[in-house]
Amino acid sequence: MTDRATIYARIIDLIEPLNPKGVALTEATTFAGDLEMDSLTVMDLVASMEDEWDIVMPLNMLPDLETIGQVADAVTKLVVK
Repeated sequence: MTDRATIYARIIDLIEPLNPKGVALTEATTFAGDLEMDSLTVMDLVASMEDEWDIVMPLNMLPDLETIGQVADAVTKLVVK
């Protein structure tokens, strides 16, 4: 079974190539503010996560996901049903 810690660690792995400034990645790191990701980059990341866990992240959920921790929680809920 996939637990939240495993999911969080994999999300960090997926973000690393999209983090050219080397911002420290923590639960509280924000995509727009800290990582300065544009919407296209965020959608690429979402697609990677959907492929990784064979899930669909509802588009209406995405605006509420501002930090890595929030994304880890959301993915965990979708994966561990």
